[in-house]
Amino acid sequence: KIKAHELREKKTSDLLAQLDSFRTELSQLRVSKVSGQGGPSKLSKIKVIRKSIARVLTVYNEKRRAGLTKASEKKKFIPLDLRAKKTRAIRRALSDHWKYKKTLKQFKKEANFPMRRYALKA
Repeated sequence: KIKAHELREKKTSDLLAQLDSFRTELSQLRVSKVSGQGGPSKLSKIKVIRKSIARVLTVYNEKRRAGLTKASEKKKFIPLDLRAKKTRAIRRALSDHWKYKKTLKQFKKEANFPMRRYALKA
């Protein structure tokens, strides 16, 4: 079992190589499971290897995303996979600037015909 902090010290090329080795080992374990050669130790190792693959992928993606954020710091647009997910409708909605923008006709109408005020007798 490999620890995440140990993986963070490695380079991305080493991570990918390790990922490849874990995947081949997993496929071998699955073959031995089907053929019935593997004892209980091999069957329990499948779970450990799967978790190790997940750890390697997590660290790899963290590094990749960190590199992207660093590269796009001073750029106008952020890469798609770094943007906030939210919902499709929210992403498509107008920004506040455009939502509250008024036409010239609307401005004139509001200036010339303000909301009427009524005083009610008590």
